[in-house]
Formats: sequence, C-alpha cells, structure tokens
Amino acid sequence: MAMRTKIARSLLGTALFSTKTQRFASGSGTRYGSEVHAGSLGSFWSSFSTSAAAAAEPEEARLGTTSSGVETGLFGMLKEYEDYRRALYGGLTHKALLVDAAGTLVAPSQPMAQIYRQIGEKYGVKYSEAEILNRYRWAYEQPWGRSRLRYVNDARPFWEFIVSSSTGCSDSQYVEELYHYYMTEMAWHLCDPDAEKVFQALRKAGVKVAVVSNFDTRLRPVLRALNCDHWFDAVVVSAEVEAEKPNPTIFLKACDLLGVNPEDAVHVGDDRRNDICGARDAGCDAWLWGSDVQSLKEVAQRIGVQA
Repeated sequence: MAMRTKIARSLLGTALFSTKTQRFASGSGTRYGSEVHAGSLGSFWSSFSTSAAAAAEPEEARLGTTSSGVETGLFGMLKEYEDYRRALYGGLTHKALLVDAAGTLVAPSQPMAQIYRQIGEKYGVKYSEAEILNRYRWAYEQPWGRSRLRYVNDARPFWEFIVSSSTGCSDSQYVEELYHYYMTEMAWHLCDPDAEKVFQALRKAGVKVAVVSNFDTRLRPVLRALNCDHWFDAVVVSAEVEAEKPNPTIFLKACDLLGVNPEDAVHVGDDRRNDICGARDAGCDAWLWGSDVQSLKEVAQRIGVQA
C-alpha cells in the first residue's frame, strides 16, 4: 500500500510540477522578515521548464491536446489521487499536517528593514531602509563558518553578524533589543485569522498537526506570545534538531514525533526549495502556500475536514 501511494504521488507530483514551472520561473525565495530573499533557483526552474515543455510537446501534438486540456487532465488525476487516499484513510487524505512557521503560519508585522532602522536610530544607525535591506541580503548569502546550520541553539552569533552587517552597528545593546523584539507578539501576527478554528477541527478529526520550521529557539516563545503553541501536537525547530530544511531529517523527525509514516503526512509551506522539495525528499506530500493552497481552511478541506 505504501509503495502504491509513493508511486502515485511521485507521478502526479512530477506532472503537476511541470505545468507550474513557468509561473515559478521568476525565481525562488526564502522569506526573511517580510521580504523575499532572492535565491539562485531561477535559472534552474527556467531550464527545467524548457526541458519539460520540449519533452511534453510531441505528446501534446500526437494527442491533439492544448495546454489547458493537459492541465484539466492533471487536476482530474489530482482528484482521483485524493479520492484514492480518502479510501485508504477513512475519508481523510492524510493522517498528519506539517506546517511551516514564518511566511505560512506567522508573518512579521512590519518590514524587517523598518524595524532595524527605527530601533537603530538611538544607536546611531544612519542607513536607509533600502540600504539595510540590501546589506541584509548580502550578509545572509555569506558562508556561515564550516556549517550549513545558521540557527544553532539561540543563534545569537549568527544574528549579531546579520545585524552588524546590515546596519553597520555592532552595539551589543542594539543587537539584544532587536533579538528580544522578535520574540514578542508585537513582531508577529498570524497569516490566517481562521487558524485556531482550522487546527482545532483537524485535531478533532484525528489529524495530527506539527510546526516544522527553520528557526532558532525563539520560535517556542513566539508561539506562546501569540497564544497558539497549544494548537500543535509537536513543534520541530531546526536549531533543536540540528537540521535545516530542505534536509529531509527535519521532516522525518516531525513524522517520528507524531507517530506517522512520511507518506501519511502533507507539509504546507511558502518556499519551493525548503518546503516542497525538502518534504518530498522525505517522502511526504507537499503543497505550496499561496499557490496550491490559499488558506488553512482550504488545506483542511483538501485533507477531508470541514472547518
């Protein structure tokens, strides 16, 4: 059964990925603050799209289909696949939902550069918000020691580097004020106002729920500050498990904590590389926030839960 599920998901995921590649080709990003940090996947998606289109063209010509016809067929396959999973799991497509934190569950209430500048004024920061943002992006792209792990424990050394590089100010009091600000309810808000109702409905229906996030150890205080930490069966933080998305380890750890197999879980996140590719490499299903699904209510409905 697990093998049939894996093969079906792989075939369907590949087909859907090909049809969506062109709309993704503007580039990839990981959300830091409220900005999109430009990645290096644009050329990859562009070349993948071209190759996929070239491979698909003879088949479309032979069948006399149009691109809209192909997409209609793929969404028919999606419905058939989800119906198949509901038959397996008693009306549900998945036994567990994994959800990304920043950019999916929560978002910064103000742009990062604005906060860095406002708090930094009393410490002598003179850079404009545009300058801070550009310097921040540069700093985030720099190699971090000999490890790919940026968020280790409380990640203070990393954030000290980011703040001083972004603003030109290395005052320890400034760094600490910024660091603590991003641990409070003032800094964050829930992306979906229906989140509590949806997560309650999912758990009532027997779906286990976990947060899976590239974050330092402040994530738990952030969730407590927003009074939403009790919504989840598990919170899996990269700084604690020493594995950052897209490393499959973090997704496998979440499944282990929830007591489900990876093929029984679906992950929802806003980053194509970290969330979608990482989750699929771990053997989970994955839906892109803002594209595959637009709200948590839609997530629940696709799983088979009315919220």
